[in-house]
Amino acid sequence: MKKPHPLLIAIDGPAGAGKTTVSKMLARDLGYRYLDTGALYRGVAYEVRAAGVAADDDAGLERVCQTLQLEFRDSRLISNGVDISGCIRIPEITMLASAVSARPVVRQALLDLQRSLGRAKALVAEGRDMGTVVFPDADLKFFLDASVRQRALRRFEQYGEAGKQTLERIEQEIRQRDANDSSRDVAPLKPADDAVTIDSTAMDVRHVVAKMMEHVASLIS
Repeated sequence: MKKPHPLLIAIDGPAGAGKTTVSKMLARDLGYRYLDTGALYRGVAYEVRAAGVAADDDAGLERVCQTLQLEFRDSRLISNGVDISGCIRIPEITMLASAVSARPVVRQALLDLQRSLGRAKALVAEGRDMGTVVFPDADLKFFLDASVRQRALRRFEQYGEAGKQTLERIEQEIRQRDANDSSRDVAPLKPADDAVTIDSTAMDVRHVVAKMMEHVASLIS
């Protein structure tokens, strides 16, 4: 039996829509690699904060990016040889990542890295501009969305008591991040013209993945 041609699949969507869980599961089911581009921006944000550089200081951001070496090892994010996976999911890094991702100098620094990882295909790439900017020629594009309230509930459950944030505060931050990501001049958050939009508000993860697999099957059958 002929092996199906490997695909490059792009999954975009706002914070808390379930992209990470869905993307990992889809990649696992297909035997593909998984690329968490959001983690790359969080990695930049982590190093920017450590260097004491402001999010709007383009010269400082460029200096950080020039010496930054980000890579994934077994789904762990390594920055300059140090595993920072456990340090990039806190609310402060989340908001800073949204801010630095709007700066052209940061996006350009990560663009080549992301595209190099996609050349071999057999990849599920998750982010906010995968289908519009990074991989405009992706074989299949999804835009995963959900209501703000549902996304806030998911984040609240994700953070748990360690997050020390109320549901209302998380919802406020998500609304702010949506506004930041959608209104930025560079690569704003939006569905690609040819993306398949899936609203996951009332869907569990398995249902979302099954829906995606239907579209994958139509391409490789």
